[in-house]
Amino acid sequence: MTSDPGTSAAKARFTTRQWLVIALLCGAQFMLALDFSILSVALPVLGKDLGFALSDLQWVVTAFALPSGGLLLFFGRAADLYGRRNWFIAGMVLFTVASLAGGLAPSPGFLLAARAAQGVAAAMLTPAAMSLLTTSFTEGPQRDRALGINGALLSLGFLSGVVLGGVITDLTSWRVTLFISVPVGLVASIAAPILIKESRNEETPRLDLLGAITVTGGLLSIIYGITSAERNGWGAGTTLLALAAGVVLLIAFFAVESRVAAPLVDLNVLRRRTVSWGNATGLVTFAMMTGMVFLLTLYMQQVRGMTPLNAGFTFASLGVAAVLGGAFAARIIGAIGVHRALVHGLLLQAASTAVLFFLDTGDGSMPLLLVATATGGFGHLLAVVGYMITATSGLPDHEQGLATGLAYTGQQLGVTVGTPVLATVAAAGIDASGGSGAAAVLDGVRSGLLTAAGALLVAGLVAIAFLRPRQTAPSPAPVLDEQVAAEAR
Repeated sequence: MTSDPGTSAAKARFTTRQWLVIALLCGAQFMLALDFSILSVALPVLGKDLGFALSDLQWVVTAFALPSGGLLLFFGRAADLYGRRNWFIAGMVLFTVASLAGGLAPSPGFLLAARAAQGVAAAMLTPAAMSLLTTSFTEGPQRDRALGINGALLSLGFLSGVVLGGVITDLTSWRVTLFISVPVGLVASIAAPILIKESRNEETPRLDLLGAITVTGGLLSIIYGITSAERNGWGAGTTLLALAAGVVLLIAFFAVESRVAAPLVDLNVLRRRTVSWGNATGLVTFAMMTGMVFLLTLYMQQVRGMTPLNAGFTFASLGVAAVLGGAFAARIIGAIGVHRALVHGLLLQAASTAVLFFLDTGDGSMPLLLVATATGGFGHLLAVVGYMITATSGLPDHEQGLATGLAYTGQQLGVTVGTPVLATVAAAGIDASGGSGAAAVLDGVRSGLLTAAGALLVAGLVAIAFLRPRQTAPSPAPVLDEQVAAEAR
């Protein structure tokens, strides 16, 4: 189903106040994505400055990822119950203080504690900001356009972090990469109560503590197991124990939720195909994008001999295309529909990832690298916006915090799982090719890229099979709002 693009564009226009709300909420998401990745390039310098052991450097990223992914569902529900704006402001204040503390860190332990506090704040901010965004705009063209802008800034933040981390560290200090969030956080904390109305459920039931404990423990264990696998291997006792504990806790969580009167997660929401299958496609598109960035970083540095800074700049085409994908996503969705946009985005990302298999050691590969990553970035953002609309549409406002918490839990799991999984595939390919030299690394990278392309193709087929809009009664002029509502049922 399609709607008239001109009509959809007119409906998607924002007032000045709405633009300010978008700048505040989407800017916060950009900042979080930026801080997740900005220290990646600076890790060697940071480790030498503070005295980190080389094997412990991964904890600078993991300390952020664990709470930011594990606490999302709990904090998303808490925002629904106790006030999304208040939760957003509290998270922003904590993030600002933690960023300042991290920049001033005198020791490894102090920095890790600051990064963990940033992760907790990110888990508070993300579902609150997204639910405020979805409840501030009417479902349909306006919300689709706002989600498109948000999706573009999310990917731009992640990719900008890779580039800016190297530039800032080279020109100043790694500490500045943390300090830059402080003024942004201060402005956002002041602007939020001025621009945004409080939003909460009219009826505030008792918070499901047992459900919160089991789901948080389960997600933390799963994320820890996945990040541990990159360091210790998938067969290591620590990895297997963490993954098994996570599975057991999540099973216990579902058992608890089916019995309590006011569950943390309404299982009826999870039974919606748009929520379950929509979030599954979101997990895959994020996992394969972050994993692809890792593989291409390996290719550029170990096969082509590029510096980390030059490798970061090479991703500029990916970042620009991602921004364009977010900017045009709402128009594309207005023209072809949410379902088709999601499918096309996944398949475009799959095709561009598969084409990267033809990279080699020659200079002629650079145009292929730039064009394919740009195409993949555009497809990725189209898929991201499509899945976010799919996973949060057709739900009442009082469930928006839960819906966005689920969506961002899937995103965080995707960001976490992508690199370890594709790194394992690449390592197997490298070992099979002799285990050393640029040619062996290239073979490993190619194996990982084909795996990523295959996963994205499967996700596209899942979207075709399970997220196809159900047929409704014929109408003379169906519009996007009606289509999204039909998809959500």
